[in-house]
Amino acid sequence: MTMEPRSPSPDQPHPGGPPQGGESGPDQGMHVTTFTHEGRFWEVFLEFVDDDRDPDSTRGRLCYVPTDRAEHEEPVRTTVIIIERTRHEAFDAARALDRYHLTALLRSVT
Repeated sequence: MTMEPRSPSPDQPHPGGPPQGGESGPDQGMHVTTFTHEGRFWEVFLEFVDDDRDPDSTRGRLCYVPTDRAEHEEPVRTTVIIIERTRHEAFDAARALDRYHLTALLRSVT
């Protein structure tokens, strides 16, 4: 008898989804990726922002943190740019951004 793998339900984590076991970075954001830009390594986090006007959506912004951050440097954040139904979908949308888009967004806020 052969058993087929069960596909995860929309509420369960799936490969490529957000990390489990708590939050991972600045302001409780989830780590999306690390990339290089102008000689520095930048960690990118997805931070969730509550909106009481639309509680059925998940909103997120990107937070950029240089790995060699000096004491006086603050993380750099976009405005809310991701709006999805669930945190999993928002995380997947953030992970879908390629290096070109991440660089353009970083340049737009620095």
